[in-house]
Amino acid sequence: MNDTPGWASPGSAPSDGQEPGTSTPPEPADRPGGTQPADQPAKNPQGPGPQWSPQQPPPGQWSAPPGPPNPGQAPPPPPPGPGWGTRPPTGPGPTGPAGHGGYGAPGGWGGGWGGPPPAAKPGVIPLRPLGVGEILDGAVSTMRTYWRTVLGISLTVAIVIEVIVVLLQGLVLDDSASTTALGDASATVDEQLDAMGSVLLSSGVIFLVSLVGTITATALLTAVTSRAVLGKPVTTGEAWRDARPQLLKLFGLILLLLAMVTVVALVCVLPGALLGGAAGDALTAVGSIGSIVVAASLLVRFSLAPPTLMLEKQGIRKAMARSAKLVRGSWWRVFGIQVLSLIIANVVALIIAVPFALVGAAVSPGGLSAFADADTDLGWTYLIVSGIGSVIGSLITFPITAGVAVLLYVDQRIRREALDLDLARAAGVQGYGTPGTTPGS
Repeated sequence: MNDTPGWASPGSAPSDGQEPGTSTPPEPADRPGGTQPADQPAKNPQGPGPQWSPQQPPPGQWSAPPGPPNPGQAPPPPPPGPGWGTRPPTGPGPTGPAGHGGYGAPGGWGGGWGGPPPAAKPGVIPLRPLGVGEILDGAVSTMRTYWRTVLGISLTVAIVIEVIVVLLQGLVLDDSASTTALGDASATVDEQLDAMGSVLLSSGVIFLVSLVGTITATALLTAVTSRAVLGKPVTTGEAWRDARPQLLKLFGLILLLLAMVTVVALVCVLPGALLGGAAGDALTAVGSIGSIVVAASLLVRFSLAPPTLMLEKQGIRKAMARSAKLVRGSWWRVFGIQVLSLIIANVVALIIAVPFALVGAAVSPGGLSAFADADTDLGWTYLIVSGIGSVIGSLITFPITAGVAVLLYVDQRIRREALDLDLARAAGVQGYGTPGTTPGS
């Protein structure tokens, strides 16, 4: 008989706890009516003989009726406990007040085991594969723990961007009269093309200025977040020294990704535009959908290239190849986390920026009515007040987007390359893993 705690063999011998050949307990004499069980014949009056029918119950299915134990006979074993992995009862039982010792029983096998020990957490994240909430919480914890450095970088970059944008809009790009042709049905084709070119020029210049500032903030905040993972303090000067050697490469990487998206859009949309007519419009619609799908696929595939380039000190091509390798097999997860972080950051930024825009329009000469008219120049007051709201919103969007990208990169490397061992050693965690080289790093 197997005596493993909590498990009983189904084919136990009928004499568990009793040696073969020992006499069975006497038959009870006080059976009502003097009848015998159906499976037991009457005693043989002619002489000694068998007291029980040869057709016995199956092995392991029969137990003797309760009675006083015979002297010198070992007590019967306790009944089988619950199956492996099931918590036994804790009330009174055959082995005492705590019941039969088993998995999870006090003092029994496995007593006191509460699961694996928690992962080391020297910084803002635990050193193990992360969930979506832990990645977002790590980005917010970086803002909260290193708020002086994060606030200094984000505020400086945001102020520089908004000052340039406000000056361009107020002095150079203030040509709202040229955009009236877009809403005028009587305008000629040349007037509409001129108005469209003016809008594209204005938007393109503002986008380029914002892109330069965003890339700079991302590079500096990447260095801050990488130190935050190790729990090490970092100043703005240290972040700048870490990011400066790779800054131009980061600009080249972002411009290359934008060029790829632009080429994809032109290839998908241009045939329909050249064809014209109803068929051309249908082809343009299909091409537009296809361009969005292809562009999204490429952007997600190479979304981990910026933190790879900054933290691994790689070139542009190697950083893109590393990003594609890390994202492979996890495209939807990376896509979902990136989109969720962008939605959260931009919704919070809009909640902050919209009231400032309304206040700026209200105190402008044209009032709120001018705010709804795209052809009306709202003036310097609106530009300055709305610019303040944009600066405050950037204090949230910059750290969250940069922090999520870095932590997602760290998470993918922990899952695929056991980066947590290197991080633990770099953070000075004692007894975490064994010395060695992380594969693929």
